[in-house]
Amino acid sequence: MGKRYADAWSAIVDVLVANDVHTCFGLPGDDLELLRALDAAGLDLVPCRDQRNAMYMATGYALQSGRIAVCALGKGPAVTHAATGLLEARESGAPVLVLAAGVPERRRGSGGFQELDQVAVTAPLVRWAHRVGHPDRVVPATVTALTRAVGPPSGPVYLEVPDDVRTAEIRVPVPRPTLPVPLVPESVPVLPGPALAAIRAGRRPVVLVGGGMRHRNDDGAVERFAERLGAALFTTASGRGAVDERHPLFCGVAGLYATAPARALWSSCDLVVSLAGRLEETVVEGGTPWPSVTVVQVNLDPAGLSAEFPGPRVLGDARHAVLGWSWALDEDRGAEHTAAITVWANEIAVAREAMWLEVKEELARAATLPGIRVAELLAALDTTASEPRVLVQENGLQDMWSYCFPFHAGGGSIVPSEQTPLGFGASAAIGVKVAAPDHEVTAFVGDGAFLAARADIAAAAPSHGGVLYVVLCNGGYGWLDAQRARLGLDAARYSFVRPGTPPPAVDGPDIHCRVLRDKATLTDDILAARRFCAQGGTAVLMAQVAPDDIAPPIRDAEVVPQ
Repeated sequence: MGKRYADAWSAIVDVLVANDVHTCFGLPGDDLELLRALDAAGLDLVPCRDQRNAMYMATGYALQSGRIAVCALGKGPAVTHAATGLLEARESGAPVLVLAAGVPERRRGSGGFQELDQVAVTAPLVRWAHRVGHPDRVVPATVTALTRAVGPPSGPVYLEVPDDVRTAEIRVPVPRPTLPVPLVPESVPVLPGPALAAIRAGRRPVVLVGGGMRHRNDDGAVERFAERLGAALFTTASGRGAVDERHPLFCGVAGLYATAPARALWSSCDLVVSLAGRLEETVVEGGTPWPSVTVVQVNLDPAGLSAEFPGPRVLGDARHAVLGWSWALDEDRGAEHTAAITVWANEIAVAREAMWLEVKEELARAATLPGIRVAELLAALDTTASEPRVLVQENGLQDMWSYCFPFHAGGGSIVPSEQTPLGFGASAAIGVKVAAPDHEVTAFVGDGAFLAARADIAAAAPSHGGVLYVVLCNGGYGWLDAQRARLGLDAARYSFVRPGTPPPAVDGPDIHCRVLRDKATLTDDILAARRFCAQGGTAVLMAQVAPDDIAPPIRDAEVVPQ
């Protein structure tokens, strides 16, 4: 007999419910039947004011939860406005299903209202882009879109529902098509080969964890692998949060964000094992000299395997590789190898102690300076935080302090990809909180990013609050101003910052907004904000930052003027 739906949105929402999708973010167009379908199914919609922010929220939700997020859009300029968010979701590997409206088939080519070849616009930015051409294709196309989003590899997909298809009756045969069930071997022996041989030969190894290991390391398999190797454990920026930062082998983010002791470890290693990362530019060219050593790469996505480095490349699931390699290493440990990795482990311990000493010295220096320094802010955020917690970050000049372990330690982390669009972290924090309502979510952002997301922060506060925003205020874009100064350009003519005035406050009974001014009350101010967030409110703490308040690794890399 089959099942009938009054319109396409009802059929699509039914498929979403059947596949454990709970939340939708977005700014629909004139057609609001989707909202009616969501209400009827009991699914939550987080209404947004800006399509970019809607995509960032959905991406944050997907990265935090590991589940599919849905973003609803209108047509034409709504789709192009969301393109930056699609780019970020693709680079982050976030499983996001974009549902967009479209002009009816009979109007295509007529120059109608908001007509655009939206598939052509979105195709380069997603795993799959498709326009549903007939009512019979609505449910199969939705199932295909969800399948492509989950992967592997995971990433955003775009599904366009034209107005004539949207309003048609949908008939679905029984049984309805379902998503494929993955066959997942949890532990398999690894056959002898160049990758395992290189790993066995390493005496001073580094394990570099990329963003593809997020939600693939809940049981600490990577940490156990690093222990078996005696390896220094690093992450890429996107990989932060995939491993336990309190582990005694963890040494922070590699490349541009690595502290001096961590860079010394890199310069003397003899093997790099890259797990589910892309060896992005900030890792291999950003301040830390990349050693001329064997690099073992493993990635499920062929596009994530770089041909720029010597060493074996493995196409496959990094988790399965880690489990197999760990099993093989357990079989052949000798006394000579154990002695060698003990020496290396001692060097790692010395480097970590030096990193923590640098933190103490930086905090002591900050205490002598006027105003609240960023290192003091991060220290206060750490000491006031509860578990479980997540730090959501931007990628501006001052907020990059939070990338530099151990200036922020522990908890989870959500960061923008190598694309680093302005406002990602500020908006993504809302999606992260929706995905993890029991987590303490702190967004560490600049004032430019905050202003880009301000309307959606205010709109979400009454029903989707609970996020603490710590806003570093320099009146604009500190990174650009630093580059202006490096080139000797006139500050009056090229004004990227206007120090002195925080952004306009966000008002409302659901929002606690304060300007941080006094070191002596900093901890109490943050605790008061955290209590407000614990009650479901949104807290915004603004702190003026000095132009010279730049994280030491960024200064050491000589990418800003000294």
